[in-house]
Amino acid sequence: MKRREPVSKIMTTNLITINHTNSLLDAEKLFEKHKIRHIPVVSNKKIIGILSLTDLLRISFVDTYGQDDSQVDTAVYNMLSIEQVMVKDPVHISPSLSIKEVVEILAKKEFHALPVVENGDLVGIVTTTDLLNYLLEQY
Repeated sequence: MKRREPVSKIMTTNLITINHTNSLLDAEKLFEKHKIRHIPVVSNKKIIGILSLTDLLRISFVDTYGQDDSQVDTAVYNMLSIEQVMVKDPVHISPSLSIKEVVEILAKKEFHALPVVENGDLVGIVTTTDLLNYLLEQY
């Protein structure tokens, strides 16, 4: 493993994002369609939050026991906005940060994804899956 490899080498750049004005139902459809677990939330191409699949599951699971899941999800999703559910102002990193430094942040903060920002613009996202794939390539 190279000691100072930048995270830009392994980050995902083909981003799936969602606008803060979209609905939670829109977000759920993106999670399903693209088989992803984190979606950066943007406003005018600037990151303002991050929404995880776990965030959606947390709010929809509460009232689903014994009921039709799709009806409950829709009702809960209509009561809340993306901005109410997302993590606001998420920790973000520079594409020049080393992979080792990113691992340290993820481990210490117990995050599973970090947006990558350059000159104020969202340019990528790095996830624990990206890091595991990188590790596999090294062996």
